[in-house]
Amino acid sequence: MKQQINIETWERKDHFHFFSQFQEPFFGVTVSVNCTKAYQLAKEHQYSFFLYYLYQALKAANETENFRYRIIDGKVYLFDEVHASPTINRPDGTFGFSYMNYKDEQEDFFANAKQVITEVQQTKGLIPAVSGENVIHFSAIPWLNFTSLSHARSFTFPDSCPKISFGKMMEENGNKTMAVSVHGHHGLMDGYHVGLFIDRFQELLNQ
Repeated sequence: MKQQINIETWERKDHFHFFSQFQEPFFGVTVSVNCTKAYQLAKEHQYSFFLYYLYQALKAANETENFRYRIIDGKVYLFDEVHASPTINRPDGTFGFSYMNYKDEQEDFFANAKQVITEVQQTKGLIPAVSGENVIHFSAIPWLNFTSLSHARSFTFPDSCPKISFGKMMEENGNKTMAVSVHGHHGLMDGYHVGLFIDRFQELLNQ
C-alpha cells in the first residue's frame, strides 16, 4: 500500500523540484559500522551473517520514513513497506538479482531469503526481479574494504530506489567493522536522513 504526497504542501517541495531536474539526482556516502556483536550473535545462532545484517538494514530502512518515498510518474508516494532486491553471488563468479519480501519476524525473512538465494544460485543470467518501485537495491562486496563507491546507472531510466552496499568485514583489536555505502535520491532525502538510517542500523547490529 502507498499514499500520494501532496507536493505543494510537502516540506521537501523545493528540494524535490530542485534535485529532480538533475541528470544525476543521487548522492552517496560511505561509513563504517561496528558489527562485532552482530557477527557473534549470527554465529551463535548459526544464522547467515549476510542475511542477518541484510535484515537489520532493511528493518532500519523501513523505520526511516524517507527511505520509503518513491517517485512514480512525477508524483511522490510513501509506501507502507519497502522490500529487498539484493544481488546474490554465485560460485562461478557471476551474480543475479533477487527479490525478498520484508517480514516483521526475522525468522520468516530468513526462511524466504534462503529459498530465494538457492533459486538464484541454481540459475544463470541476471534474472531481473519483478519487484516494483518499493525496494531497496542491496549489494555485498565482501572482497573489498572500500572507502567510496559508485553505481552503474541509466540516467534515462526513472529511478528513486535507495542503494545500499556492504563491504568486507575487517577486524582490529577484537572489533569487527564493515563499510556501508548509501546512495539516495536527493529530492527525497538528505544526509540527515541517511544519518537516521545509519544510527538505527547500528543500534540493531548492537542488539
